Amino acid sequence: MVKKPAPDATRRSEKSRRAIYAAALALVAEAGYPRTTVEGIAARAGVGKQTIYRWWGSKADVLLEAFLDLGEQMARAAGQEASAIPDTGDLAADLKAVLRATVDELIDPRFEVPARSLAAEGLVNEQVGREFVTKLLEPRLRLYVDRLRSAQATGAVRADVDPRIALELFVSPLAQRWLQRTGPISYDYTDTLVDYALHGIAPR
Repeated sequence: MVKKPAPDATRRSEKSRRAIYAAALALVAEAGYPRTTVEGIAARAGVGKQTIYRWWGSKADVLLEAFLDLGEQMARAAGQEASAIPDTGDLAADLKAVLRATVDELIDPRFEVPARSLAAEGLVNEQVGREFVTKLLEPRLRLYVDRLRSAQATGAVRADVDPRIALELFVSPLAQRWLQRTGPISYDYTDTLVDYALHGIAPR
């Protein structure tokens, strides 16, 4: 009798993790954050509730990690690194490229629907809001800070500019327009934001 190899626990855990990510994102999109539960995520993913609590402390932790993973997957699919903003030596081109990728992400239903649910909850639930900023938003903003500091080192940005404030000239308007649906978001829109931020609106 041929002895079957033992199951690969590592692969089984990764399969469960992926199922949990997918279940969490699907449920928060369908039911909203308040009605999404660890029990519901476990049932949708086909795992035990204790499996989730073994890896995460709360449903917020699951969702935020699922978003991070989704963002990384989308970046890889677009041929980009999620951990850095390109530095080609052309600041405007680099910012336009990453903001165009952000537009693609924001209008992708896989990301948009659950992201809106989580963002809405963050407005009324301080703890969720803080975790959303700390775990999801701030790491992305630091990438812009790093790229702007690199531009300062080459003289493309004034040395007295605060990168953390400067990035809000193009990141914040995009976020506001997306969240409040004050207008369409597009490549033309984000390209214009970069041009206005880098060159101002006064006559040249």
